Amino acid sequence: MKAALISTGSWVPGDPIPNSALTQFPAERLPLIQQKTGIAFRHYAGPGETTSDLALKAAQRCLAKAGFPAGQLDAILLTTSTPDRLIPATATSVQAALGASQAFAFDLNSVCSGSLFALHVADCMLRAGVYQNILVVSADIYSRFLDPQDFATYPYFGDGASAALLSTVPDDAPVGFAAAYLRSDGRGAELIQIPAGGARLPHARMKNPRDAFFKMDGRAVYEFAVTKGTEAVQMTLARAGLQPADLDWLIPHQANQFICEEIARRCGVGVEKLVTNLARRGNTASASLLLALDEMRDQADPAGRTICLVAFGGGLSYGAMVLRT
Repeated sequence: MKAALISTGSWVPGDPIPNSALTQFPAERLPLIQQKTGIAFRHYAGPGETTSDLALKAAQRCLAKAGFPAGQLDAILLTTSTPDRLIPATATSVQAALGASQAFAFDLNSVCSGSLFALHVADCMLRAGVYQNILVVSADIYSRFLDPQDFATYPYFGDGASAALLSTVPDDAPVGFAAAYLRSDGRGAELIQIPAGGARLPHARMKNPRDAFFKMDGRAVYEFAVTKGTEAVQMTLARAGLQPADLDWLIPHQANQFICEEIARRCGVGVEKLVTNLARRGNTASASLLLALDEMRDQADPAGRTICLVAFGGGLSYGAMVLRT
């Protein structure tokens, strides 16, 4: 047996917030947001909304599209770097709210690469023959961890959630995951981080209030994302025995429009095959990959597609997978 993608779903909270609404920044700087990243809008969770709330809505939409009862799920893998709480796993809140009484649930944190890593974990679990149906859910609320006065980070992230249902199919089925290439490089762990809030620096010991906010070395991250994103796509295509022309869609983590376009260019994938939703959603962290996939599947017939998913994020982490639908 092997794993196949059965359904996807996504959710973004509230109304779209345009760049012009970010009035804490000088008006003359606001056009730079779209010029530098392609981002025009984003969504923010409301004061009472939690990561598990967003995750639940994406999960419900995913299951509803397939007419799949939550009670038949064997496992729920939730990817997030903005959990409801440090303890317990946010996935358990989603499991309870879904009524997935037969499923075990756990969190996976690989920052913006989380959904890709979780898809590979789920694929391996299903191939092992022990489980039949696994739900991958990705959700992040970065607006809670961004400094509203930091022009280098605040305008570029949005909140959102996405989900994918994977089930076993016969090994000779024409659908499923064809290849994967995942890597981590902890030497770059300082490039993307929230310094405080963990065992290393609990909030009670925090001397600089800004240590509670998300920090990123934008220039270094850009070079990392382009270089390693390209490597991941090329290695995965080679493992799958495919050429760039064989792809129908290339779906990258939605970090920056120009990162996405440069990866496609270096890999020899035509821009018409590049799937992005950055202009409307911003960077939704681990939710972005499946959110873009879900929206594309709603716009175009997903049947018979050969898709390459590529992600990169904190850790540092990066990788790619080839999926046939």
